[in-house]
Amino acid sequence: MLKSFLTSTAALAALAAPAFAQAQLDFPQLNDEDIVVSATRLPTPVAQVASSVTVITAADIEQRQDRSLPDVLREVPGLDIVQTGGAGGQTSIFMRGTNSNHTKVLLDGIDISDPSTANGAADISKLLAGDLARVEVLRGPQGALYGSDAIGGVINLVTKAGNGPMQVHASLEGGSFGTINETASASGSEGAFHYQANLQHYHSSDTPVTPLDLLPPGQRRNDDFYDNTTAGTKLGYDVTGNFDLGFSGRVSNSLGKITGDAFDPVTFASFPSPTRTRIETMQYESRGTAHLVLWDGRLDQTVGFAYGSNILATQDPDNGDGRQKGDRVKLDYQGNIGVMAGETLVLGAETARDALHPGTSFGFPSPLSAGITTNAGYGELQSDIGWGLYNTASVRFDSNSRFGDRTTWRVAPAWLIEETGTKLKASAGSGFKAPALQQLYGTFGGNPLLKPESSFGYDAGFEQKILGDDLTGGATWFYNNIRNLITSGPAPLFLNLNIGRARTDGVEAFLAWKALDTLTLRADYTYTDAIDGDTKLELLRRPRHKASLRADWQATGDLSLDAVLLYTGAQIDGNRDFSIPRLRMGAVTTIDVAASYRLTEKWSLFGRIENLTDRDYQSPDGFLRPRIGATGGIKVNL
Repeated sequence: MLKSFLTSTAALAALAAPAFAQAQLDFPQLNDEDIVVSATRLPTPVAQVASSVTVITAADIEQRQDRSLPDVLREVPGLDIVQTGGAGGQTSIFMRGTNSNHTKVLLDGIDISDPSTANGAADISKLLAGDLARVEVLRGPQGALYGSDAIGGVINLVTKAGNGPMQVHASLEGGSFGTINETASASGSEGAFHYQANLQHYHSSDTPVTPLDLLPPGQRRNDDFYDNTTAGTKLGYDVTGNFDLGFSGRVSNSLGKITGDAFDPVTFASFPSPTRTRIETMQYESRGTAHLVLWDGRLDQTVGFAYGSNILATQDPDNGDGRQKGDRVKLDYQGNIGVMAGETLVLGAETARDALHPGTSFGFPSPLSAGITTNAGYGELQSDIGWGLYNTASVRFDSNSRFGDRTTWRVAPAWLIEETGTKLKASAGSGFKAPALQQLYGTFGGNPLLKPESSFGYDAGFEQKILGDDLTGGATWFYNNIRNLITSGPAPLFLNLNIGRARTDGVEAFLAWKALDTLTLRADYTYTDAIDGDTKLELLRRPRHKASLRADWQATGDLSLDAVLLYTGAQIDGNRDFSIPRLRMGAVTTIDVAASYRLTEKWSLFGRIENLTDRDYQSPDGFLRPRIGATGGIKVNL
């Protein structure tokens, strides 16, 4: 057991805390996608995890040629991505039917939610994917390990690390909608020093977003413009054989020019503006770690300190300029203790301060300055009981300076039956969402008397191997009951109120087939029934049905092909200005294809076609999604 624990803690050092130490990752019998960290905060074989989790590796991202995090996540079962327009458009995550601010997003252990936005959610639209080593999507209430915001689940992002001789990678591509995408990175190690640095630039200048039938007679459509430059680094230094230091940092600057909404002062009707609104964002995230292993590996502990800030500046000719800034400071500790054979105890503590700074709203000064401090402690027992039985039990206590104390819990047993290739799994737990600073103190709708949203959820399912490991299928049924949902009250005050209840349940099913050594097929289907507990109506932007079919084919030693069909079922939405609060949007099917060809050991060509059938559709209503588009480029690895 000690050897297994040492292997696990080494992998944790590589994947979670001092993520630079990737050379320590040692699972010779398992592939990268067969290990998951977020489900237990320990590196654990997926087969032993009861939670529903999807792992996407850097190889997957490269083969599919995904350029942003919304692209990476669009097919994940149980997850619906809503993006207003093309690249850079505001993006919302609806996981298992929960609200868009019920998913915690972590980047190298940093909570990247924005304290200054209206609901405190993480806007992932600005997050480019070129430096991502792996993405873990963990579904179900995760408050016991992650605290607030994890009612729907957790998305854990890990960036690439450096090790060994220096490697240099660069790429250049261009194509439809005025797209130019450039990347460059260098990574490696010199003695005890590990490093990785990258630079990404994404540009699109001509993306049609506004439907022509919404424009007043004679008004010309302005296409959307988006430009993003992101720089990141991951550094590490092995001070001794059992002590190392690490740093992860990322800064992103983006500029968008979009068509906002103007209002007729006589009729108060809303229509797309004839001028474009300028939106500039500056995001900075950083975290330093100190990692120490003691007692022959039986105690593995990490201390981390993180700082992040978000600045959003808008220039809106119709509604006035705005500027908002929020930041977060966080200190955390985690210790993993090998108690005895088959038993690992995880203990952690955190303190975080979210702050909202004075800014401007609709052209008027907003003197609001507010902050919330949260202190928390958590514990988890991970057990290998024997006979193929595994269990994880965790509990967490959060103390918030504004809303008080909250205790959450979770249990997640799994049973592997090797003789039949069967896995039975289940989990149950609670979660909560603390009110965002703007919901409490915002100029429009702020209510300092708000209570946290809370939830209880559970799931149960199975996975079955057929024909050895070549064919695998499974299904999971899930249920969530959410109370004290925060909703906006009636005009003219639009006061935020705890009046909502919701119930979401459904099924996630998959079938994966390795048809040939070079060909892999996978089908996923999700059914989601998300209901407002008060009105008994369907929640907005939650399609009942979602399905995808993907094929990955290594056609030759040098040529790889990828194709995906994505079906999104009918759903309820409001029109662009919500003057029609409920309307039904039809189902949509899209097809994307990608290809890569290796010219030499160092050079390769790649290209992709998105929306191959040139489907004309809106999502959400009032915002066009890009029609057929093609991009291509060249890549070098030195």
